[in-house]
Amino acid sequence: MSDFINNFWPYFIAVITIGGILGCAFLLWYTSKIKIVSKNGDNTSGHVWDEDVTEMNNPLPRWWVWLFVITIIFGFAYLALYPGIATYEGSKGWTQESQYQAEVAEANEALKPIYAKFDGMSVETLSALPMAKAIGERLYMNNCAQCHASDARGGRGFPNLTDHDWLHGGSPEKIEETLINGRNGMMPPMGAMVGSDEDIKNLANYVLSLSGSMHDAARAGLGEAKFAACAACHGPDGKGNQALGAPNLTDNIWLHGAGEAAIIDRIKHGKVNQMPAQEDKLTPEQIKVLAAYIWGLSNGVDN
Repeated sequence: MSDFINNFWPYFIAVITIGGILGCAFLLWYTSKIKIVSKNGDNTSGHVWDEDVTEMNNPLPRWWVWLFVITIIFGFAYLALYPGIATYEGSKGWTQESQYQAEVAEANEALKPIYAKFDGMSVETLSALPMAKAIGERLYMNNCAQCHASDARGGRGFPNLTDHDWLHGGSPEKIEETLINGRNGMMPPMGAMVGSDEDIKNLANYVLSLSGSMHDAARAGLGEAKFAACAACHGPDGKGNQALGAPNLTDNIWLHGAGEAAIIDRIKHGKVNQMPAQEDKLTPEQIKVLAAYIWGLSNGVDN
């Protein structure tokens, strides 16, 4: 993959771009010098179709030639002002990121009067306000639905936002905190600490037993002692720890898949999850309205 992102390609494209413009200029100049001498002296090329359609030897109209010239001048002017030649940044210093940030700032400024109506309102109040809910839903669709799905019920690896199973807590403050800072979840590989494959399988069955899931009771009994390796994060009773984002293992909600095989895989290989921070994408007012919408999804607010 690195072959497609090294420094060769920008220069390769720059050569083609400048070569193309210069080539057009050369062809325009060269063809203007070609003079076809008519055999009959009647300003024709000598080509006749359908017995009476004669090709005339007329030069391109002046306005057409000047359009070509203007296009060539425009091409060089554009490459001088804007990035388009290898690593040259252009005299105007324009970047797509700065353009995006300027447009976002302009849009946020235009929306300030709308969000001003929500000043001083709590998340709980906003979650029941029709106007705030509509804005929150649009913010959710644009920024969250890609992972948590349009109905907010998530999927494998992406939490369901409509239930009460919150890894880091589901209070309005915690939801806002999650949106602002994002989350990095990590379960380290525990296979070497637990022991042999048989030990890991026994532990997996003990974990399943905590939630009343289908399991091998004999293996679960043997695996109980091995749960000490997990208790530091998930707690001695397996109910998890929201301060660490460690899941509750007793509620039969499995973010990364249920069953013996899935749990064995997580014990052996661990799991890393990340929710990106939204602080740089959304204003504090937008985050509050979005938090209100998400809080309402799991707290009986009709959406």
